[in-house]
Amino acid sequence: MNGRSLPIDKQRVVSELTILMSKIDPETFGPLLHGTARAWRLKLDERLKPMGLSQAKWRTLLHLSVAQAALTQAEIAERLGIEQPTLVTLLHRLEREGWVRRRSSRHDRRCKIVMLGRRAQRVIAEINAAANKLRHELLSEIAPPELETCIRVLARVRAKAERRDKMRKIVMSQVSLDGNGQKRSGHSITKKTGRRRVTREFR
Repeated sequence: MNGRSLPIDKQRVVSELTILMSKIDPETFGPLLHGTARAWRLKLDERLKPMGLSQAKWRTLLHLSVAQAALTQAEIAERLGIEQPTLVTLLHRLEREGWVRRRSSRHDRRCKIVMLGRRAQRVIAEINAAANKLRHELLSEIAPPELETCIRVLARVRAKAERRDKMRKIVMSQVSLDGNGQKRSGHSITKKTGRRRVTREFR
């Protein structure tokens, strides 16, 4: 050694020390994920309130704007994580105020298709601009490799969760009915019960 000290990357040292000092507990993943999503929504909610948009409104409009095709009420409810009766009440209000419009599906008249209304089309660019600006602010100090790893991990967790949810629905449907259109108990399903089930599903 010639006695000269090597240059030190202070930011890297602090980052490595922080990692070493902190205890990584897998049980914090769920609460951290939920808390991050909630904090993100609240920040965006603050910026969209002056436009007369509540969180329920802008989340619905945002999902409709980024969807590849028109969404059914059932699909919107699933993406928002709310029950269909709650969504129906929300859509009634949004339609009355001109934010969305609904029509019956060409394939099934009982199924409602939801689309953006003229009022929403005028402000959707502002919503996207506010969302993009917030995303840039929150992620600006995160290195691209870290962000890519985070996205890959979250995508895998989501895919696995959705796959298990689909399997659960398939199993439940098989448990409810056998091949002869009967309940597992052996009692046949009446037409009245069947109509109620279909009506609730597409309402």
